[in-house]
Amino acid sequence: MLISQISNPDGSITVAVREEGGPARAVRGAGSVHALALEAANSGRSLAAVIEEKGLGDTVDLEAAYAAGRLLAPITHPDPAHLHLTGTGLTHLGSAATRDSMHRKTTEAAEETLTDSMKMFRMGLENGKPAPGETGVQPEWFYKGNGTQAVAPGDALVSPSFALDGGEEPEMAGIYVIAGDGTPFRIGFAVANEFSDHVTERINYLYLAHSKLRQASFGPEIRVGAAPDDIRGFSRILRGGEVLWEKPFVSGEANMSHTFANLEYHHFKYSLFRMPGDVHVHMFGTATLSFGDGVRTEAGDVFEIGADGFGLPLRNPLAIADEERIEIRQL
Repeated sequence: MLISQISNPDGSITVAVREEGGPARAVRGAGSVHALALEAANSGRSLAAVIEEKGLGDTVDLEAAYAAGRLLAPITHPDPAHLHLTGTGLTHLGSAATRDSMHRKTTEAAEETLTDSMKMFRMGLENGKPAPGETGVQPEWFYKGNGTQAVAPGDALVSPSFALDGGEEPEMAGIYVIAGDGTPFRIGFAVANEFSDHVTERINYLYLAHSKLRQASFGPEIRVGAAPDDIRGFSRILRGGEVLWEKPFVSGEANMSHTFANLEYHHFKYSLFRMPGDVHVHMFGTATLSFGDGVRTEAGDVFEIGADGFGLPLRNPLAIADEERIEIRQL
């Protein structure tokens, strides 16, 4: 099942559900995906059961809503400060090559000569898929921002005026809500663009945190349930309506050095991330970047990312923010 949100002129939200390739229908009496998910989490029922109980109404034209700019992120929070955008890197079986080339080329070298990127990747290969009941190695982790940084499908990803680059990262994102008793519940997975500043990151690995404090987009639909073991997708950049760059990307545990369960554990082990009612959008990494192929993006370029079984592709144009003067005042 795929689930999405559409904004209405009166400010309300229509929640739409469908099966891949089928028509979308509105969920009766659903105020938002967040409200539906919390109702399920707090009642001990599945999301599908809650939706079935409410029933389905009129057919919804998702493509028309997308073209009209009415698609929202597939989950939002009434208070954006309670939606968290986070992620992990060096989790995919091709990710180290791209990342390491941004810092320093290595071959089969002694441990003491490896970059931190390669050391982290090796740790994942060795213990990123622990046996049931065991805890694997913790991954790289980063913070992107709260719900104010979540950009709706179709809207522009805005690169700050001080940024040195604004590039795409095609990823799978896990979508979660926290029940009233602090239990994290996964709704499902969505395609995401973990928009980042790769030039800043390349200067020094310790600039990774700065490079990730950027907007992100995900959706337009959430695939409810577990992710397929092997996910096949595409990532492309359009300039002037023509394809500037395009590559396939893969995800799913068959193509990863970590299990989703291990990555989820190391995020939610922190009580900070188990606050009742909060929403988490956690991005699981990639091995495909246009930056790794020497592409420099420009304002007006359009990022398009999609994957089989995950609904409509995610599209976002790139915009560059005007320079902003920041003045710190003494109270």
